[in-house]
Amino acid sequence: MTAINPQQSPHITIWWEDLAEGEVRDLGTVTPSADDIVAFAQQFDPQPFHLDPEAAKHSVFGALCASGWHTCALAMRLMVTNFLHQTSSLGSPGLDSLKWLRPVYPGDTLRLQHRILEKRPMSKRPDVGLVRTVWEMFNQHGQQVLHMEGYGMFRRRQPAVAADP
Repeated sequence: MTAINPQQSPHITIWWEDLAEGEVRDLGTVTPSADDIVAFAQQFDPQPFHLDPEAAKHSVFGALCASGWHTCALAMRLMVTNFLHQTSSLGSPGLDSLKWLRPVYPGDTLRLQHRILEKRPMSKRPDVGLVRTVWEMFNQHGQQVLHMEGYGMFRRRQPAVAADP
């Protein structure tokens, strides 16, 4: 297999080899408005506590709150904009864990943190490495609202050779 020439992909500045176990990245913030929350819910999760502030007052949440899926989408946007656009990302084979730990309310400022737990070459794809990560999102009070663990696939700058583990 031929090595990828980094000059052929000038937007890629981070390859699998550049990622290190234990590495932590802060990937920015986002603040959803009530209109954002309602618009997402109308299309993807039309439950009363995501759509109607009055109905939400009588829910377990006590106020209008974002869908957990909206929170995931906000995290994904921060991840792509502030990290993946610079990398040799090839997508993800899936998640191991997803937890919505606290509701997200209009005006909450959410901060995303990304930590690399482990990495290894893919056995069947010598040009790809697998990275297991945890995504943690916190509100402006430092309270964790989202926890996700899963995998990402990244192109390798140099494909594996027979000696690689």
